[in-house]
Amino acid sequence: MTQTQIDGTDYTLRAQRPEGAEVAVVILNWNGRHLLEEYLPQVVANTDAIGAVTMADNGSTDDSKEWTHSHFPGVIQLSFSRNHGFAEGYNMALRLAAEAGFRYVVLLNSDVAPAPGWLRPLYDYMEAHPEVAACQPKILSYRNKDTFEYAGASGGFIDRNGYPYCRGRLFDTCEKDMGQYDTVEYIDWASGAAMMVRTDEYNAAGGLDASFFAHMEEIDLCWRMRLRGRKIAVVPRSVVYHLGGGSLPPSDPRKTYLNFRNNLLMLYKNLPAKGRRSRMLRRKLLDGVAGIKYLLSGNLQGMWAIVRAHRDFDRMKRQIAPRSADDHAACDDQRRPDILKEYYLLGHRRYSRL
Repeated sequence: MTQTQIDGTDYTLRAQRPEGAEVAVVILNWNGRHLLEEYLPQVVANTDAIGAVTMADNGSTDDSKEWTHSHFPGVIQLSFSRNHGFAEGYNMALRLAAEAGFRYVVLLNSDVAPAPGWLRPLYDYMEAHPEVAACQPKILSYRNKDTFEYAGASGGFIDRNGYPYCRGRLFDTCEKDMGQYDTVEYIDWASGAAMMVRTDEYNAAGGLDASFFAHMEEIDLCWRMRLRGRKIAVVPRSVVYHLGGGSLPPSDPRKTYLNFRNNLLMLYKNLPAKGRRSRMLRRKLLDGVAGIKYLLSGNLQGMWAIVRAHRDFDRMKRQIAPRSADDHAACDDQRRPDILKEYYLLGHRRYSRL
């Protein structure tokens, strides 16, 4: 089996890098044979020779690795001894990719089916725009292919209160794709479901924050890369289809907990020193309103998830050195929309109405 064991031991992917491959397309897998069976054939078939499809296995106990080797022996395999979570699993894979000389890596969820020719537009754009550290394709729903998918749509942004939204998706409302967001544009964040990143920029920015474990870590990473003076972009000529909800379903209290906790961590780390306290207080008040809404709807697990998120944020922030600069680079501008107001008070359900 073409496989590299790490976790405490140094190995190299250099000998496994196919000739002419410039991009490692890395799929992080944990007990996901059912997803690999449906999506990996499409990834392999639609990825041209500049991409080396790689599966980084996060300590699976199913037969994912054996199935992949049997059906797709050309797929490079990395095997980790345990589940390190989305963030650290990718950090480990990216360190090996850098060692192997891959200038670019695509973080690709195991429930993503790329359209034919998806990789070349991303690669060509990155080659032509050295100021861009990362980019994403247009992400459509796998089940409803004419509709934007929640996790990224046609590029991500952050509103004045720290809430993520997308071209094509506000809160849970996903628009139909009618070509309205097909322009290349600088964005705040690229989706971790399908994100091409310069390997050196990823590592220089510190990679994904492993303390997040999962959810919002790519938004935090993109913020940090932009604070380094780099750009993030969406390249809609590249298209992928994402199932979504592959790790945790939207209603899962664990997902609620991670989203609220990690959003607080991201804001605390990256907001400028000036005004950080007042903006964090405002966000805590808004989260309190969300908790009351869960309570009134009878969702006690959701309410408790928010309480735990704030409790654990208060504990974890003691280990964080927040940003000290008072510059206004990277989504500190209060002229950004307030999507709570836009969505719930003004009834705007489309990005173009903001």
